[in-house]
Amino acid sequence: MTIIQQNDRPTYTGTGRRKASVARVRLIPGSGKLIINGLPGESYLQFSPNYIRITYGPLKILGLTEEYDIFVNAQGGGLTGQADAIRLGIARALCCINPDNRTALKSEGYLTRDARVKERKKYGLRKARKAPQFSKR
Repeated sequence: MTIIQQNDRPTYTGTGRRKASVARVRLIPGSGKLIINGLPGESYLQFSPNYIRITYGPLKILGLTEEYDIFVNAQGGGLTGQADAIRLGIARALCCINPDNRTALKSEGYLTRDARVKERKKYGLRKARKAPQFSKR
């Protein structure tokens, strides 16, 4: 969460993580466009209303959907993890803009890092917990 001055426009950054996904988010004052990995946000999120709603959640809470251009570098995982990682990155960047935003975002749960990750496979098992069928004889 840093502030970088670039071309007389401040840039606010935030990093979000979820499952195996990492999203580096930059907020720049602008018209409200979303660019993810060089593609328009709606196109990258496959025009899924659920993913788009998740991504814009922190901005809608604060009423800033048309105030900032969002540039995202997302990698790893799938679209669900990336959408949640972008949401966390945007929320952290918004806290950097104005510390008063923190209370509203925290009460909605947008600043909580979801720590659930895939459990590793153990030897002797088929998956993380699934055991082979037991045979008495």
